[in-house]
This record gives sequence, C-alpha cells and structure tokens, in this order.
Amino acid sequence: MTLQQLKYAIEIAHCGSINEAAKRLFITQPSLSSAIKELETELGVTIFIRTNRGIVLSTEGTEFLGYARQVTEQMNLLEERYLKNKPARRQFSVSTQHYAFAVSAFVALLRHQGLTAYDCMLSETRTYEIIADVKNLRSEIGILYLNPFNAKVLHKLFNENDLAFHPLFDASPHVFLSAQNPLANKPFVTLEDLEDLPCLSFEQGEYNSFHFSEEILSTLSHRKNIRVSDRATIFNCLIGLDGYTISTGILSAELNGTDIVSVPLQVDEHMTVGWIAHRKLTLSPLASCYLEELKAILDREHPSR
Repeated sequence: MTLQQLKYAIEIAHCGSINEAAKRLFITQPSLSSAIKELETELGVTIFIRTNRGIVLSTEGTEFLGYARQVTEQMNLLEERYLKNKPARRQFSVSTQHYAFAVSAFVALLRHQGLTAYDCMLSETRTYEIIADVKNLRSEIGILYLNPFNAKVLHKLFNENDLAFHPLFDASPHVFLSAQNPLANKPFVTLEDLEDLPCLSFEQGEYNSFHFSEEILSTLSHRKNIRVSDRATIFNCLIGLDGYTISTGILSAELNGTDIVSVPLQVDEHMTVGWIAHRKLTLSPLASCYLEELKAILDREHPSR
C-alpha cells in the first residue's frame, strides 16, 4: 500500500467516477483502475463497487477512505513543514439543501483560511443526493432539515448508511416573498393568505417522495405549483410571478439582496436544520472550520437558535 494509492482512492471517491478521476490525476483510466485493483487485492477488501450507473463505496471502502484521508492530510502537513514543499491542494466538499447560510459559510471558509491551493465543492442539491454524497464520501458534510413528518424515513436512511445527524438550530416555518408582495409587510401570513399565489418548491428528481421534499407541508395541495432546480430560479419566480416558498426564514442580504423578504407562517409546525456525516470518521480540518463558520453565521443571522 502506497501513499499514491491512497490519493488515487480519495480522488475517485471525490469525483464519483474513475474516468473523471483519471483525467484530474493526469493518468490513464486503465492505470488508475489497475492501481486500485492492486490496492484492493493487497487489503483483501473491495473499496469500490462497480455498477451500471458508476461506482459507489462499499462499507469497507467507506471506513478505509476515512483513514486514508487522515493519513494523506497529515503527510501533506509534514511535507509542507519539513520538506518545504508547496502547499498541497486542500480538499473539502459539502452537499446541502438550498440554504443561503450554507453558501455564506463556504465563502467565509475560503476567505479566512488563506489557502494558496484548494479543490473544494459546494453542491446545492436534492435531499436523497445529499445523503448519497455523504454516504459515498463525495462530501464530508451534508446539510438538511428534519421535522416530525420526515424524521422517521430519514433517520432510517441515516442508520442504514452509518450517518449521524447533528442539529444546528430549530426554526418555525416562514415564507419567502417578493418585497413588493402585499403580504410582505404583514407580521405573519396564513395558508389561506397564500391560496391564490404560486407555490414554489425544489424538485427532487426520481426520489420525489413527500418525505424528501425540501419544504415542509409538502402533502398540501395547491392550485398553482412550480418546481425548480436551483435557488436563483426560485427567487426570480418569487419576484416575477409573485409566488412564495416555505423555508427557515433565514435570508442573506449580502448574497440575495433585499428584493426577497421572510414572513412567519402561522402553522403548528417546526423544523430542525442540521448536518450529517459518517459516524466513525474524523472530520478534516477544513470540514471542522466550515462548521465553525456556519455556527458563527447562524449566531449572527439567527441569534435565537
């Protein structure tokens, strides 16, 4: 087992594809596949399971990659300190539901760390894919919410994939509206107030179960429904079509401007936003720093948490 093989395995997990990893490592795909096969033979475990849809980490592979990341991180630090090598590219990935505070923390992380070389990924994506990304170590951290409706289903998935959920804050539901909407100045709105407005939500692809919805009250029917795939589009539709979406109530004026406002929704519901990671794996220094940035932003933007 060599350090290079460890780096190869980490890059494959990071890319989710042997072909893509080979391009980024500047080696041929057969050479990379051979190196991983030799590593698996030596260890007596299958690290990656090959499927028709690509590769996924096995249970043993997930545990192995956790140790491999720690070894390569420490080796990089040793080489930088004692061999005066150029700083290695630091890697960090986070997958999240569409939360501005998660983006703000990512920006703050890279600003404050002063890294001269890094390879980081921020993926605003679907709920099921967040879980899959963390399970397969494409992301160290996933950010999503739980509430009484989806908790049983999601906790089952967490347990099956050896993931742990760590709460960040509790939130009561709010609606995001255009600042020009007549409801924007009300102290709160009701579901009846929203009946004639388009309801916007994030589409969940093939895993379109109500339990994977990014918005609470997902089982309610609406006369006007619009599903979108990204946060910029949902905000444009809020303004252009005078629609609404349901979320935590936390907005970032720095990232999103002042054209969108948050108004409490008068319902007997609550949600807990938190992060997931593998139970048995130690977070990288960058992942730990990201969580600190995230908590600092939430302290400013949601001080009552």
